[in-house]
Amino acid sequence: MTKEEFKNLFDLYFDAIRNYLYSRSGDVELSTDITQDVFLKIWEKRNEFKTNQKIKPLLYKMAGNQFIDHIRKNKSAEKYLEQIQLHFNTETPENHYEFQELKTKYEKALSDLSEKERTVYLMSRYDQLPYKEIAERLDLSIKAIEKRMSKALLILRKKLIPNE
Repeated sequence: MTKEEFKNLFDLYFDAIRNYLYSRSGDVELSTDITQDVFLKIWEKRNEFKTNQKIKPLLYKMAGNQFIDHIRKNKSAEKYLEQIQLHFNTETPENHYEFQELKTKYEKALSDLSEKERTVYLMSRYDQLPYKEIAERLDLSIKAIEKRMSKALLILRKKLIPNE
């Protein structure tokens, strides 16, 4: 196979092979990488091909095999990673102390909120209720909930991040 024949083959089938792989993987980058690998193998073994040989089925077969090999390698790597249990203890006494200090500040700031603001804040953040549901439960308008939440966040921000 000459350089010109390879170029024609590449131009003719690259997009089709990549699309075939994309339909199987859903990953554009992976599809492109595998397609390039397939054509690289063709180029490396170009002297073994005859000009009258049907290459299209071979390209699809090679692409499918490369894709399956990739999946197998990833599954092996995932199984290996699952078997390894890594334990990192990044908590230092300083980190623990800083966390406790921030937690205390947060609790103090929360207790400094008015009952109305604290109720809305806790319903939103801890109960994860949308404003509409909070408004229904408290028999208030959504605007009132938004205003209370905004005020609560402003107060908390000022107390927890004093330089802002």
